[in-house]
Amino acid sequence: MFGTIRRHQKWLWAVIITFTVISFVIYFSPYSKMNSSRHGRVDLGTINGQRISEEDFGNAQREIYVQYFFASGGRMPDEEARRDVDRQTLQWLLLVRKEEQLGIHIAEEMVAEVARNKLRSLQRTGNVSPEGVARLLEANGFQLDDLERYARHLLGLEELMATFGLSGRLATPDEIKGLYVREHQELATDAVFFNASNYLASVSVSPEAITQFYSNRLADYRIPERVQVSYVRFPVTNFWAKAEQFWAGTNLNEMVEANYQRLGTNYFKDAKTPEQARAKIREELIRDRAKLEARRQANEFARPLFDLKQPRPEDLRAFARTNGLTVEVTEPFDRDHEPKGLEVSDDFAGAAFKLTPEQALAPLQVGRDGVYVIAYHKRLPSEVPTLDQIRDQVVGDFKYEQAGKLARQTGITFHMRLTNSLAQGKSFTAACAEAKVKAVALPAFSLSTRALPETNEPVNLNLVKPLAFSTPVGKASSFQGTSEGGVILFVKSRLPLDEARMQKELPAFAQGVRQQWQNEVFNEWFGQEFAKGVRSRLLQAERPAPTLSPRPGKKS
Repeated sequence: MFGTIRRHQKWLWAVIITFTVISFVIYFSPYSKMNSSRHGRVDLGTINGQRISEEDFGNAQREIYVQYFFASGGRMPDEEARRDVDRQTLQWLLLVRKEEQLGIHIAEEMVAEVARNKLRSLQRTGNVSPEGVARLLEANGFQLDDLERYARHLLGLEELMATFGLSGRLATPDEIKGLYVREHQELATDAVFFNASNYLASVSVSPEAITQFYSNRLADYRIPERVQVSYVRFPVTNFWAKAEQFWAGTNLNEMVEANYQRLGTNYFKDAKTPEQARAKIREELIRDRAKLEARRQANEFARPLFDLKQPRPEDLRAFARTNGLTVEVTEPFDRDHEPKGLEVSDDFAGAAFKLTPEQALAPLQVGRDGVYVIAYHKRLPSEVPTLDQIRDQVVGDFKYEQAGKLARQTGITFHMRLTNSLAQGKSFTAACAEAKVKAVALPAFSLSTRALPETNEPVNLNLVKPLAFSTPVGKASSFQGTSEGGVILFVKSRLPLDEARMQKELPAFAQGVRQQWQNEVFNEWFGQEFAKGVRSRLLQAERPAPTLSPRPGKKS
């Protein structure tokens, strides 16, 4: 099994050491579900009438985690991403069975090339023996077999898509050009916005109205159940110097550049230049190494605590005192929010809400700012605050709701006047001036536009685009109400296409369209095969209509 990869070990060992220098914190193991205590043979269901073995299921599940690991840039899935893992595993198993059924065989050189390309995306430098890498992978729930098997099946998936999605690639040049024009033709538009904020001063407030408003929305003001946890934090800042020292012995600049080429400037929202993006990457590499050091120290501190037969909430404080560490307590927080002042992961709240006085300790929690050892402190029941406690908030909510109603009423009234004015031959500009409303010229946009330059008014492209492209040139759109008020668009013209740009972009655009259509055809076929061929109890609580990737737009 290791043959293919061992023949390419020169590049493999240099790259795979990445697993030691990223924050590879395992909150679970891909083996855990399959290796839990069981008696007798487990019924995992069937695929096309053939029983699913535990071995096949376990192999496929590990491949799913390998896939996520590379797709996420070297991290394991969080709780949200793991919720659908059984379905994804069954999907992958069906694909493997189809590859076997059709006799798809992948050359070992191609498998090695895919593995090499995957590993390049996480490339680091360092030296470690093949045996050391194998032990490291096994400790984290992976084996070299998993990587080789995943690469082989990924190539097999490409063969399946080419076979069953072939009809989706049969797009004519005229169809391609028509789609390009449809997506890139820009419109020149004016807009009139009716914003609630402009009508707040017109809202009158009475004590009776506030009381009624509050009474009607008690459920909205209910404070959900909250918890407090005590914690010992091992901050990354305490290990920053050691992490920098570690990276000083490596080719950090090369690793920063490799990651920059993979991620680009847009990966970091606040990085406006390539150098700022590289600085952010450098900082993240150091942070990941510091978190690894913080986790090691947290493990040393917490191990005796976790070894207690029945740990109690107060044990954390006692152990911390013995080790000269400080215990802090979070402010109350609910399931949907992280504690104030802490940069923790999305799993933190879930772990905290599982704690009880009897089950007082949670697994180590790794956040952006450090590693946490947490224990139960207090649980606060759900409650509805009195009106006097939140009066300012209620008054603000009441005024904004009433202002939104005024904004929408004004917009509807103006639209009626605008329709009559345009029918009388008046211009849109004249109609706006007559009604004393302000028209704003929006930057040109097309269906493919992802963002507009900043304007004085907030523009929601998801709202504006369908409104504009459903309105004829020279006409005004209907009034589109929103929670903030509403908007009316006037379509002035369709702007001419840049022919030179279109000719330059058409080949890549055509490839993208054909790939999308192929994916659509393949996904439809695969969905039907999954629905009729997979029977498993693991699907009982899951959604129907599986797809392996986001469904692209249908061919029209």
